[in-house]
Amino acid sequence: MMRLSTAAASAAMLVFLLAPQGRAADQPQANPQSNSETYRQLDLFGEVFERVRSDYVEEVSDQQLIEAAINGMLSALDPHSSYMNAKNFQDMQVQVQGQFGGLGIEVTMENGFVKVVSPIDDTPAANAGLKPNDLIVAIDGESVQGLSLPEAVDRMRGPVNSAIKLTIKRESRDPFDVTLKRAVVKIQSVKSQMQGDDVGYIRITSFNEQTDSGLKAAMKSLRDKAGPKLTGIVLDLRNNPGGLLDQAIAVSDDFLDKGEIVSTRGRHTEDAQRYEAKSANDIGKGIPMVVLINGGSASAS
Repeated sequence: MMRLSTAAASAAMLVFLLAPQGRAADQPQANPQSNSETYRQLDLFGEVFERVRSDYVEEVSDQQLIEAAINGMLSALDPHSSYMNAKNFQDMQVQVQGQFGGLGIEVTMENGFVKVVSPIDDTPAANAGLKPNDLIVAIDGESVQGLSLPEAVDRMRGPVNSAIKLTIKRESRDPFDVTLKRAVVKIQSVKSQMQGDDVGYIRITSFNEQTDSGLKAAMKSLRDKAGPKLTGIVLDLRNNPGGLLDQAIAVSDDFLDKGEIVSTRGRHTEDAQRYEAKSANDIGKGIPMVVLINGGSASAS
């Protein structure tokens, strides 16, 4: 019989503490066999945890092991679910506020390599010519294989004006090196200009906390320049990697006068959310609009 380790016993105790003392008649009863299998799996996890902690070739902290286990559990579900510890959460907050240090590149993982989703306009990555779907295979000469995405991102960060060498694998080309200088990346997520006398052009590079207010300011600027001659809008979302859902909803609402913008559904009925357009918010006033997207347009865009 396997001994119930400390970690597994703690997890099992947590299950007992959270279990309700009684159930309503219409609620399904827990399957005893299912519970037994769950505890067996927790016991197995605890045994592996203890073995790695005591016998692995290098000493690893309990926090490292637990965070790795959580990330493994979530990454097995889909490529978009991940666990954010305090540092990662703080990094995310900095990014959605529209200013951060780094290369100005949105990335994900693919087949063990760091894949470029899109470079952000007017940043070191964009200026160096990085393109969507580029694979970063090495950082400063060291392979990225075996690294998690947060670990690879940490290696690409560093002091402003410090140099970094990325080895890039691009379709139909041999791998090549690109040297960039890190910079403070300030994202002006909305840019605009007139195309001729009567068409306004608006580019949204990402959805951060300033996007909706920036869009309204851009539309006002275009109307001030064109006046009644403004007959159409080009909304450019090419290479936009996405961002905050509430900002994407607000931007959509800015050009829609009715209908459902987006809805979210979860396992439970009460988790469903639905967002409707409000007619009073149509800043386009019904003028024709063309939306541009490409392979780098992702997520909220």
